[in-house]
Amino acid sequence: MTTMTVSETVRLTKLRLEPIAKEESLQQAKLLVAAVIGADASALSVHSWMEINEEQLRILGELIERREKGEPLQYILGEWEFMGFPFAVDERVLIPRQDTELLCETALERIRNYAYRNVLDLCTGSGCVAIALQKLAGVQMTASDVSRDALDVAKENAKLNDAEVTFVESDLFNCVEGKFDLITCNPPYLSEQDMAVLQKEIKFEPAAALYGGVDGLDFYRRIANEYKPHLEAGGTLLLEIGCTQGENVRALFGGNAKILNDLNGNPRVMIVENI
Repeated sequence: MTTMTVSETVRLTKLRLEPIAKEESLQQAKLLVAAVIGADASALSVHSWMEINEEQLRILGELIERREKGEPLQYILGEWEFMGFPFAVDERVLIPRQDTELLCETALERIRNYAYRNVLDLCTGSGCVAIALQKLAGVQMTASDVSRDALDVAKENAKLNDAEVTFVESDLFNCVEGKFDLITCNPPYLSEQDMAVLQKEIKFEPAAALYGGVDGLDFYRRIANEYKPHLEAGGTLLLEIGCTQGENVRALFGGNAKILNDLNGNPRVMIVENI
């Protein structure tokens, strides 16, 4: 029977992943090997001389082949972390990204500073923003998405994290009832030009959750026209935006819209206060 140590397996996996994962090849190799042996990637050094059996090597080989074809690591692992919480992810939803944590952090700050209690998350996808806010702030949380498949994943993630969230199948505000202290949204915002030059990995993600119209602004236009009846006086609308869209999105919402930059200095979150 063929066996190999964890250390050697990680080294060989890294070599195979280098053409597609490049500088992330070692970390991705550790994550794949850890998933196969049921260990934490950060503790692999403890298991460096442990032997991986033939069946585990076969499974690992299948995972590596999927990654070599461009499938995102997150879909292969079936789970990814956001704001310290685990989220199940597959091709039905966008992969939670660190960029979106700024949206979540800004929402938490607003909840604390203004004692917001009733929150709506539009275009919820995997539910990562809604679930993180509910767990970290204890707010009354509603989350909506037009995709029934995405909502199925979001509901699974609510159970996974023991979060109390009301889910609504809705095309933005169409089926959403009531008013909220805070509305968050990470809408589709890639333009036609962006979609034409997508990285290989991103092509595995649902196009409907990425494409925001010819100029990428279709959803912002709709939200600008529809949000006010759903936002309480003194409430806040928070939108994630593309790094080149700041001024164009702000123009849709008027003078009380503010842009918040991320750690790289790029526009990332639009803050609209209902004064």
